[in-house]
Amino acid sequence: MNKTDVYFENKFEGRLVFPEGELAIGLEPGTVAPYDMLMGALAGCLYSTFLDVVEKKKGHFDKAQFHIEWEKRTAIPTTLKWVRVKLTILGADEKDKPGMEKAAKLAAKHCSIYSTISFVADMSIEVIFA
Repeated sequence: MNKTDVYFENKFEGRLVFPEGELAIGLEPGTVAPYDMLMGALAGCLYSTFLDVVEKKKGHFDKAQFHIEWEKRTAIPTTLKWVRVKLTILGADEKDKPGMEKAAKLAAKHCSIYSTISFVADMSIEVIFA
């Protein structure tokens, strides 16, 4: 069983509390807004799945960075219209690059959060090597 608790004041200030720590929710500096949390969850899910695939293929890289852009619809409910994920992989061995591009596509296919968002939004993932 997983557990997450969220506590709010009578305004948009809250705390997301989970076994490993907590995160401040809100719109003020030092807090995280709802869609930022969602995009963080998306990146975390994609990266975890990506790592599983790369590990099986015995690929090597030093770091990875996600840049995610999105647009919401104006009609209520304001679901996501589109999401563009750019995954930058730093320090990859040249021979591993094709496998890493494939791993990113497989991660998008198997990441449950990517799949969930894709029910309402046009999704894409791009891999960049730096």
